[in-house]
Amino acid sequence: MTRQELIEQIREKRSFLCVGLDPDIKKIPAFIHEECKAKLQEGEDYDEAVALYVFNQLIIDATAPYCVAYKPNLAFYESLGASGIISYELTVQYIKENYPHHFIIADAKRGDIGNTSAMYARTFFEGESQVDALTVAPYMGEDSVSPFLGYEGKWVILLALTSNKGSHDFQLTEDKESERLFEKVLKVSQQWGTDENMMYVVGATQGRMFEDIRKVVPNHFLLVPGVGAQGGSLQEVCQYGMTKDCGLLVNSSRGIIYASNDEDFAEAAAAAAKKLQQEMAEELNKKGF
Repeated sequence: MTRQELIEQIREKRSFLCVGLDPDIKKIPAFIHEECKAKLQEGEDYDEAVALYVFNQLIIDATAPYCVAYKPNLAFYESLGASGIISYELTVQYIKENYPHHFIIADAKRGDIGNTSAMYARTFFEGESQVDALTVAPYMGEDSVSPFLGYEGKWVILLALTSNKGSHDFQLTEDKESERLFEKVLKVSQQWGTDENMMYVVGATQGRMFEDIRKVVPNHFLLVPGVGAQGGSLQEVCQYGMTKDCGLLVNSSRGIIYASNDEDFAEAAAAAAKKLQQEMAEELNKKGF
């Protein structure tokens, strides 16, 4: 998906919502497991990873009208081994087949020496389960990131200033010129890619720090986790981080997919996503977008 295509989807749907598909097997409603078990043939063993895929299908169908992107986090699938990876791949294929205009981000935070990164890039950007974008850790430098940037129409989303408490341990440290580490990442990485193939992760909990970030990257899209369960403010993010082209993909995971643990969980997810979409529409209107 190109930058302009993404912008057009945001304009059409009046939404810049990204739904995080982080299905914790211990939080999936019990009735889903029971329904999956009921479909087993005699003698078959139950694989709980099947429930991940069923859960995701229902969440996707419920939230698709209100979002422009989905972000499966690989840890929630890898924790279940090979069958979990299959559920991840089936989830990606389900989105592509049924909602082809939705942007798909694999939240895997990859990054290693060049030849290893090239294999990671092949994993996520080639084949039937290829995605539009991948989160990448930039701290090993250019040669660890450049293999991901060699795919036309694909995006790298670099970690810049994250939403977790520990982000202050390193990302805000200053060098002798009083340049903070996240600012150095933003400045140097612009030599590797452009605002047509590179975004940055900036946590919603960083508040007015978005002003400083926009001084360095005025046009790049930002992937913004932390709204909702982590306490980030959508209005504050938009006030300091929105651009004339929107420039934001705001992610919500737990606040949507776990809006309910009962049999109405899909309806509750839809209601939570719709509420955020309506708030986003208001922010876009304020910007004249």
